[in-house]
Amino acid sequence: MNTIQNSELFSVIPKSDALKLSTKHGIDYKKVADLLEFDRGDLSKVANVSKSSVRFDAKIPSDLKDRMDQIFIVVNHVGNYFAGDRIKTALWFKTKNPMLGNISPRDMIRVGRFHKLMRCILSATKGPQTSGA
Repeated sequence: MNTIQNSELFSVIPKSDALKLSTKHGIDYKKVADLLEFDRGDLSKVANVSKSSVRFDAKIPSDLKDRMDQIFIVVNHVGNYFAGDRIKTALWFKTKNPMLGNISPRDMIRVGRFHKLMRCILSATKGPQTSGA
């Protein structure tokens, strides 16, 4: 029987919002989409909603909201790795990566390979845990 350590169980959620993509009211989904240069068409495919229903206000479709929450988490793991540097984080998502089958992380999200990307990122960022102040 495998034992899950607390640090592994909670490692899915990044320790901080290094890229400042949230406010006191929640995640700013527009900022997340802008960082990855996702347009309405990309977002409709990612969340499997109609292009005309893509919006970021109180009437955001629940499927889009759920997917954007997940994307926010992945983006922040990478953003934390790059110490909050938006340019490096955005570049990492847009660059074809040989470790991911020579596809960009951004395109992995767009073509429905989000969960594989999430596993790769969590595996790559797992390492010696440092105690934060």
